[in-house]
Amino acid sequence: MCAAKAKQKAFTAKGMHSHGQKITRGLVAGSELKCTDNTGARVLRLIQAMGYKGRLRRYPSATIGDKITVSVRQGSPDMRKKIFQAVIVRQRRSYRRVDGVWVQFEDNAAVIITPEGEMKGSEIRGPVAREAAERWPRIASASNMIV
Repeated sequence: MCAAKAKQKAFTAKGMHSHGQKITRGLVAGSELKCTDNTGARVLRLIQAMGYKGRLRRYPSATIGDKITVSVRQGSPDMRKKIFQAVIVRQRRSYRRVDGVWVQFEDNAAVIITPEGEMKGSEIRGPVAREAAERWPRIASASNMIV
């Protein structure tokens, strides 16, 4: 019990709060996402959802606000073919909020972060889901539109 609390404090210190509600998982391993920050990457491919506890023959899946491992498919030459960690900020798959509103974005998008939870870029283009902004305060401060 004590170790779990210590782990929770460590996550909060790194800039990540725990998940609130259950959100429909809209992205499976192999999905392509748009990189919505100014790091130089343009297209990302989801490799693994961090903290995903799987089941035999089930693809790892992730949703808004999840920390994921991605590889850069298109972008600047110094970013291409490298593996980074990222946070999903938009997904095409619709999901339901607690207040009954269904939310759906027109693309799948992520923001590249460092292993410590800091943003690699300095700005975010386009809207960011409220769930991701609540869970990652540093992403919320860099975004200009939270939906």
